Amino acid sequence: MLDPKLLEILACPVCRQPVVPDQGHDWLICAKCSVRYRVEGDIPIMLPEEAEEIPENRLGQE
Repeated sequence: MLDPKLLEILACPVCRQPVVPDQGHDWLICAKCSVRYRVEGDIPIMLPEEAEEIPENRLGQE
């Protein structure tokens, strides 16, 4: 699980909007850009080239 203090300061590297974790804390979601950033071993991979589009069937469920 990601540190709550870290979540307070994390932002999307593209649009600078806050990101929120999914239920399992496996991804950080940027609603504005409709992308997600994976979390590996409690380390967010916040590189624009590593972002994935949010699968359509997962929108609003994360």
